Amino acid sequence: MEGVVKPRTHRGRRVLEAREPKLRENDKSALLLQGASSSMLLKTVLKDMHSLKKPLSVLYRKKNMTRPFEDQTSVEFFSRKAECSLFLFASHSKKRPHNLTLGRIFDHHVLDMHELGLESYRSLHEFKVQKCMQGLKPLLLFTGEEFESDLEHRRLKNILIDFFRGPSISAVRLGGLEHVLSFTAINGRIFVRSYRVLLKRSGVKLPRVELEEMGPFLDLVPRRVRIASQDLFKRAMRRPPAVLRKPRKNVSHDPFGSKLGRIHMQQQHLDTLALHHGRALRKPRKEGKGANSENEESESKMGKVNGRGKGSNVGRKQDVKSRSKKRRVH
Repeated sequence: MEGVVKPRTHRGRRVLEAREPKLRENDKSALLLQGASSSMLLKTVLKDMHSLKKPLSVLYRKKNMTRPFEDQTSVEFFSRKAECSLFLFASHSKKRPHNLTLGRIFDHHVLDMHELGLESYRSLHEFKVQKCMQGLKPLLLFTGEEFESDLEHRRLKNILIDFFRGPSISAVRLGGLEHVLSFTAINGRIFVRSYRVLLKRSGVKLPRVELEEMGPFLDLVPRRVRIASQDLFKRAMRRPPAVLRKPRKNVSHDPFGSKLGRIHMQQQHLDTLALHHGRALRKPRKEGKGANSENEESESKMGKVNGRGKGSNVGRKQDVKSRSKKRRVH
């Protein structure tokens, strides 16, 4: 059992965070390596596949003493080191000449593998035509009943889709559809062809589409197969519930993560709508009423100061009594 690895630097922390499980996985990268015995033809195949898969590929140029069908530990170690979930292994022997092994990794262990024999091959350099740009998402075309009826061919189709699907994108423009990969299964063989899409003038709004073969050209023969069990395959294909949530209507998120919503309301009449009116929006008072009220307020204040408010009659009676007493004394 492996211990918990704690990062010592900021770079190590970022690397460990990138390896953690995510709701939406990163784009799958492929590891291209060769065995102890290989041929120049297989080296050319690996170079061409590396150029088609860039930047989602890692090419090992040195030979490796490994056999995936006998011992998978070395392949699992290299894939974990290079952070690749796909691998293409090339080997050559008298019993199995020009052999290619295509496989996938799940949970740092080999999920399934398909061994294919290379009968004929033409590299990218043999086609003297213009090539597509690197990093494009290709169109995948599968032809043949075996891809639908046979279990092994269905799993091989699934691996080929994972291997050549390219980066995950949300939309594609018409000018970006430049590369087409065709896989044809017939008479126990698989023919792989690569085309470049040409959009030419047609005199109408939609262009006329033509295909130009640009390579590589492969004729493959299926050999040994190791497929995963149905339960393990379902577990590898399982998606978390958070990803499968249905999108809410009229709710979206902007690139900064803010939640945006659209509210549908009935038509409102602004004339009858109760709003808060500020002091600047109040109607001015009339001049007559305002002057009378100001005079009344000033008189009431003067009466309070002189002691002649509501009890002004009482104050007058007391003044009269005091004056009469003074007269009697004199």
